[in-house]
Amino acid sequence: MSWLLKCFPHKNYRVGHSCHSKRTFSTSPTWANHFKILFLGRDEFSCLVLQELHRSDVWQELHLATNPDEKVDRGSRLSVSPLKLLGHSLGLPVHTIPPKSEFKDWKIPSPFSTSGDDPPSPQHVIITASFGRILPLKMLKLFNPERRLNVHPSLLPAYRGAAPIQHAILNAEKETGVCVIKMLKRSEGIDAGPIWGTRSLSTPENTFFAELRDRLAVEGGQLLVSVLRDMMTGKAVSTPQRETNISYAPTISFKDATLDFTTMTAAKIVQTYRAIGHQRPLTVYLPTIKTLQIHSPAVHTSPPPYTPTVPGKACYSKPDKAILIRCADNSVLSVLKVKQEGRALLDAREWWSGAKSFGLVVNNEINFDSQDDVDQWLQPEYIG
Repeated sequence: MSWLLKCFPHKNYRVGHSCHSKRTFSTSPTWANHFKILFLGRDEFSCLVLQELHRSDVWQELHLATNPDEKVDRGSRLSVSPLKLLGHSLGLPVHTIPPKSEFKDWKIPSPFSTSGDDPPSPQHVIITASFGRILPLKMLKLFNPERRLNVHPSLLPAYRGAAPIQHAILNAEKETGVCVIKMLKRSEGIDAGPIWGTRSLSTPENTFFAELRDRLAVEGGQLLVSVLRDMMTGKAVSTPQRETNISYAPTISFKDATLDFTTMTAAKIVQTYRAIGHQRPLTVYLPTIKTLQIHSPAVHTSPPPYTPTVPGKACYSKPDKAILIRCADNSVLSVLKVKQEGRALLDAREWWSGAKSFGLVVNNEINFDSQDDVDQWLQPEYIG
């Protein structure tokens, strides 16, 4: 529970013996309309959507399914699904899915599993929110086609794919949003199903991924509850997605996080950091063929006169306690912390002092003995 409060200090998690996977509303004449829900997710986005669903009045049973615990950092640390932690704190049953290679054969829990030719119950609903896996057709068939829902953080058909929030920030979108859509079988398209509901919101200037993720998750959870209420009363209507102006949001790769100071402005680099820095460190290559990760970058608006003028070259500024790197369009990037491959995260001054020992720094600038060295340093994959 302490982990949840640390990650979401602005959220009020309801914990205690009153939180159960089943409810009894003996006074409700529409009890039969309340849903039995299988909710699949894994991360903080999933948690905030679940929080809105859990506090709602649309369910009579609520089951969670999420990733298994995983050893990371070369086996030194156990990574536990945030959704699992939240589910346990809320007293909900949490089911563990198998690895990807075995997921297609996973037997979903009761009461959602059926045998023989029994038709799916209209009270059974399967919901995914940042689940990270494509559901096999035989799993989808256990649910009525109108009861297969996905909460997707974009204004579909914009940014179909695994990383819509990151790409919205990377592309400086002024508006984004969240949709609740019908899940289709894989052959019919990913994130291409009819839309049950949409909410739009403006993208704050200079927003970070985590901030935008949380806003979209809360909106998405509230929208999901609204859609389920409409389904209970028979008012829900879905609308096919348009097949024009489609854009995609593929998984963030190492290439997305590799910097080129000769073509990227300082503002673009900071924007990239806000979008994907939580997921992949911004990286450049040293002439030693080692990588250098850039942490806490900012645009420097008043660089000192000794700042190099060539894109890709750098100096250390004592007043700023930062490495200053000249970027495209004569802009300057200020970097407070770096992490060289095989070394710990260091303040800029500490790393700069160490860089002198392997000949990268001469006369307070990164310099070289030959023009060939300079030319190599200014290649897109090298830092200056």
